[in-house]
Amino acid sequence: MFKYEKDADNIVTITMDMQGRSANVINEEFAKLWLEMIDRLEKEKNEIAGVVLTSAKSTFFAGADIDNLYTQTDPKQIFDMCEGLKKQLRRLETLGKPVVAALNGAALGGGLEIALACHYRIALNNPKAQFGLPEVGLGLLPGGGGIVRLTRMIGLQPALPYLTEGKRLKAKEAVAAGIINELAETPEEMIAKAKAWIKANPKAINPWDDKGFKFPGGDARNPKVASMIPIVPAMTKKKTYGNYPAVEAIINVAVEGSVVDFDTACRIESRYFTSLATGQVSKNMITAFWYNLNAINAGGSRPKGFEKYTTKKLGVLGAGMMGAGIAYVSAISGMEVVLKDVTKEAAEKGKSYSENLLKKRVSRGKMTKEKAEEVLSKIKTTDTSADMEGCDLIIEAVFEDRGLKANVTKETEGVMDAKGTFASNTSTLPITGLAEASIRPKQFIGLHFFSPVDKMPLVEIICGKETSDETLAKAFDYVLQIKKTPIVVNDSRGFYTSRVFSTYVLEGIAMLGEGQHPRAIESAGLKAGMPVGPLALTDEVSLSLMDHIRKQTVADFKAEGKEIPFHPAYEVSEKLLERGRKGRAAGAGFYEYPQGGTKYLWPELATMFSQNGQFPQQEMIDRMLFVQALDTVRCLEEGVLRNVADANIGSIFGWGFSPFNGGTLQFINGYGLKKFIERSKQLEAKYGERFSVPELLQEKAEKGELFK
Repeated sequence: MFKYEKDADNIVTITMDMQGRSANVINEEFAKLWLEMIDRLEKEKNEIAGVVLTSAKSTFFAGADIDNLYTQTDPKQIFDMCEGLKKQLRRLETLGKPVVAALNGAALGGGLEIALACHYRIALNNPKAQFGLPEVGLGLLPGGGGIVRLTRMIGLQPALPYLTEGKRLKAKEAVAAGIINELAETPEEMIAKAKAWIKANPKAINPWDDKGFKFPGGDARNPKVASMIPIVPAMTKKKTYGNYPAVEAIINVAVEGSVVDFDTACRIESRYFTSLATGQVSKNMITAFWYNLNAINAGGSRPKGFEKYTTKKLGVLGAGMMGAGIAYVSAISGMEVVLKDVTKEAAEKGKSYSENLLKKRVSRGKMTKEKAEEVLSKIKTTDTSADMEGCDLIIEAVFEDRGLKANVTKETEGVMDAKGTFASNTSTLPITGLAEASIRPKQFIGLHFFSPVDKMPLVEIICGKETSDETLAKAFDYVLQIKKTPIVVNDSRGFYTSRVFSTYVLEGIAMLGEGQHPRAIESAGLKAGMPVGPLALTDEVSLSLMDHIRKQTVADFKAEGKEIPFHPAYEVSEKLLERGRKGRAAGAGFYEYPQGGTKYLWPELATMFSQNGQFPQQEMIDRMLFVQALDTVRCLEEGVLRNVADANIGSIFGWGFSPFNGGTLQFINGYGLKKFIERSKQLEAKYGERFSVPELLQEKAEKGELFK
């Protein structure tokens, strides 16, 4: 319902409070309530002095109902929906009375668009509240007049970063950006300020409704602005490789809308929104970043029946890059951390990593010096296992060597809390095997972090054969505690992320051996939507480490009476290793790394392998994407993956599988299962069994099912 209250000064306060929902959203119910409100305001406008629009929820407004939008496929319905919303906002905006948005909490997407249609915006100074137009993150653009109003409010150039990057601003940042007018410290002060502004501005209108309105900084016809317009799409294309139509559409709406009247600009916005909402990219991104991510963060993979657990004291074994990063994210989340290495000096060096990151936060105004010192004081360094006493979680982050991991497990496990959890941060070694060194295998689990830990959002949780549900629940809660996204997988070599990630880099290396130009390979990887080309990524991981893991796998397979499947990339890797080209850390890999200069592809690569004619770029893109998607299906088929959401989010957050495709399994959905199978068979015929179609994929295609 919308609560309608008029005070003694004839100022109406409307409090939005949609029933049965934790937040107000734009849907059919909202449209009905809004229409009733506008009708009443227009009917009584001669008797009112102004309007305060606020919310009874903890947030002001959450935006559009994604469920409703996701199911829409009819362009006319979507266009009419946009135009209908704009019409109702326009009625409020042109009521002839001052309207103030009293933002008691977050206003994102459609919520901020409602606020922008008001004449003034006052926000509660709530440090948790966020303000912005983040629709681009779902492959969409603001469809309620957000682009048209924001560009007219703060100017074309200042508005574009907020629109194309979907920036979320804190209250003070939104004031500095000119999106919010002022702040209040309490709800009472906020309402009082809103009413005071109404009294002081009885004839308020928005700038674009003033006959003398001029675009801030000039519209697209202004010579200064016009000279910049061609540069923006070019820079955008360089970043997106044309894979994100929403970014280009936002720029088009902003530019085209700046040279026409307000209502025409709004129709332009609606048309572009309709095009995006009916397109596959937005469906992919909504699947991943709305449905899949929300399901994971809501605990979809967490065992039921266990109370939420808060880790109090963490022990980290190994103070290298990974261990130091784990210590940092845990300490900043409020935990006591004991950081251990073979020497006190090595442990202190690991702690200095946190010190440097905290200094940066302080210098950027994101943290006080006192808070930084408090966080740093939570990290204790040691070279003694006895200091792990009382730890309810220990994470081992030593080198990928089974013997070394077994030793540190035995050294420290007996000292820690007997009810605690012991975790291995391994990227490839099976957890069940590592748990053999444990005195409590039910309390042993894998926590696979990604480097750099402070920036990478994902943690892959790996359950061994004996890992208990209670241990998994505790590990899941720890990952959420450090504000990371957890995916849960079952034990296997390479688990999910390392296993499928390797298919991408190996495919790129194989193409090099087939005589494809290295620059063409790297370009195809970027065009495919991967964050880095396969050769550059291999250098970051290091060929020597990949070779070490392969040899470990060969030995393990041999012990089991098996042989590791051949991959054409292995021969290429060996040739580079023979020449001492181990990767970036060694100063030479597929790229050259001149001291103080920019890296460049090693010139000899182009002639090292016989040239057999260049493949079309789409052929290379298909190989890189299909090999990852097919192996993901195998992971699901083999029971390594437990659900589709973990597959999609794990691929995007773990190694950067093209976000516009919505993750590895959503890529198959978007491509079309039958069409995907047909293309896979073509690739298998040319390049081998790694492109063979798994039975699970064939079954789903025959039943007409998607990966959900």
